Amino acid sequence: MTRKLFGTDGIRGTANVEPMTAETALKVAMATGARFRRGDHRHLVVIGKDTRLSGYMIEPALTAGFISMGMDVVLSGPLPTPAVAMLTRSLRADIGVMISASHNPFQDNGIKLFGPDGYKLSDEIEAAIEAQVASGLTPRAAPAHLGRAKRLDDAGGRYIEFVKATLPRRLRLDGLKIVVDCANGAAYKVAPTVLYELGAEVVRLGVAPDGVNINKGCGTQAPDAMRQAVVAHGADIGIALDGDADRLLVADEHGNLLDGDQLMALIATTLHGAGKLSGGGVVATVMSNLGLERHLRGHGLDLYRTAVGDRYVVERMRQQGCNIGGEQSGHLILSDHSTTGDGLIAALQVLRALVERGQPASQACSVFTPIPQLLKNVRYGEGAPLESAAVKAAIAAAEARLGDAGRLLIRKSGTEPLIRVMAEGEDEALVAEIVDEICAAVSAASRAAGSDQAAE
Repeated sequence: MTRKLFGTDGIRGTANVEPMTAETALKVAMATGARFRRGDHRHLVVIGKDTRLSGYMIEPALTAGFISMGMDVVLSGPLPTPAVAMLTRSLRADIGVMISASHNPFQDNGIKLFGPDGYKLSDEIEAAIEAQVASGLTPRAAPAHLGRAKRLDDAGGRYIEFVKATLPRRLRLDGLKIVVDCANGAAYKVAPTVLYELGAEVVRLGVAPDGVNINKGCGTQAPDAMRQAVVAHGADIGIALDGDADRLLVADEHGNLLDGDQLMALIATTLHGAGKLSGGGVVATVMSNLGLERHLRGHGLDLYRTAVGDRYVVERMRQQGCNIGGEQSGHLILSDHSTTGDGLIAALQVLRALVERGQPASQACSVFTPIPQLLKNVRYGEGAPLESAAVKAAIAAAEARLGDAGRLLIRKSGTEPLIRVMAEGEDEALVAEIVDEICAAVSAASRAAGSDQAAE
């Protein structure tokens, strides 16, 4: 069937507009409850959220749906996405739900679903849930078997202790001054607390959520505030999280930004040197820099590429037996500790490298020299601009100009109406020229499609 609800990372859209409405959330909860009923035991669902205003609408709708299916609900309040995955396993729950649109602006929201093992659901299970929603034939629980809801008051404390336990007990962060930007999102309490309890001096940014300022001018979407704070405060390192804290970016002591590729290289080579890297390499997406691939190859390691989306990275990690994978955008999955991307756990592994090596971040975290790469996004409206003859011709010409020494990737975003255009090659000027040409072709095709639609 054609998927209308689920994208590359659950369900996402503008709040109070289909599919991100209270009505659809209710139906999704009922359909998910029907799919995960697996015996006569008292079923349990964990629901977390970030700090968006619309979470107050989606959370009770989901709660009502699960309760109508005879499932008990535990509400964690604002917590990172990986914390919900952790609690799902820790509480032996049947389902975990995170209400978040990750790095998107406040007016968007989303629903991410986890199975009892703490992993995001497969395409097949999501398709079955979507079919159940479409059928409208979900059987409800009898009045005497309705579920109950309660709040888990110590949810944040449980996650804080879980994250701290990923570092050896002997290791502390004493003497480090760290800027942490929580994007006014889900980690605004837990992230600074973890760093403080491990001994760091913490400079806090993005820790005053008001429902509409999540990701606004802060976090991974706008890391300049974090970079500037590092320099202004004379900090050793800066950490920027996104709205649901499943991704991070890092700045060294000079304010230079380090992306997920550099962090994967650092953690992977550290694990490899300690004999703790599994699977013979790292799993990353097609977006990761060619420089990362060459660096790993120099250490006798492979880079296994997947489609964009941390869910696909995790699937390949499980197939390949790897314990590290991620995305250039900062999703890092360390499967020795977590079932999904966890910005805070990944940050601690970076900090561990600084402490153990006794090096500044500029030395420890700049692991390889990236190949010139440029990514631009083009917003589109009506039609399918990638099917345009002019766009196809521009892509073919670009591929010929790049040759075997470069890469070109054009894809639709799975969460926004954007075409992402990425080119990579040794000639930086050529890369920029190619990206601009393709973006212009996509924009023209989109405008033409909109004109045709208006004419009809």
